Amino acid sequence: MNNIPDRLSLRDLSLEDRPREKMLMKGADALTNAELIAILIGSGNSKETAVELSQRILNDNGNNLSELSRKDITQLKKYKGIGEVKAISISAAMEIGRRRNLEKALERPSIKNSTDAYEALRSSIEDLPHEEVWVLYLNNSNKIVCREKVSSGGVALSVIDVKIIMKRALELLACAIVMGHNHPSGSLTPSQQDIASTQKIKEACKFFDIRFLDHIIVSHEGFFSFNDNNRL
Repeated sequence: MNNIPDRLSLRDLSLEDRPREKMLMKGADALTNAELIAILIGSGNSKETAVELSQRILNDNGNNLSELSRKDITQLKKYKGIGEVKAISISAAMEIGRRRNLEKALERPSIKNSTDAYEALRSSIEDLPHEEVWVLYLNNSNKIVCREKVSSGGVALSVIDVKIIMKRALELLACAIVMGHNHPSGSLTPSQQDIASTQKIKEACKFFDIRFLDHIIVSHEGFFSFNDNNRL
């Protein structure tokens, strides 16, 4: 007789059928609830894979995550293959989901004009003794999805790498960006390098169909907006 195992382990499944690999390839939303729970528990028992065990647990709870979340650690441990550590992992995940539902969505600041951009940038760079370049990455509603430093330099120079800015914008699926940097000297007059960098960013944004809304120069004297001064 052929020596055929009664049950396939997760390692015997094709790559796209393994929950962790499937999540990496297709994203979390491609996984079933059972597959997500299987990631939490890691392994099943002698007769069931982690996915099969997870599906059985769900079936016993009406295939309803809210119902499952009511089960305590002792109740979860009644399943063969679910010890204390796995039961705690499931309970912790359920609790995170419960708390997430109770929290309000984070209100993201919206950039409507140069003053909004200045206020979003000033606390990070206004009083620094050296130049730093920051970028506000925005969604389609001009709300900030990420505020990030992209360069740091000396007293009067900070090199801007357009490739880094564009790469991050694409990773975030940003629809628009605002660039900002500080002048430790207090001057709000754009340097030739500021002007050249602005043009480079502008051209790169055009290529990727990303709106370049403004370049803000910040100092303790206030701010300068390239957009307000028709320099974009």
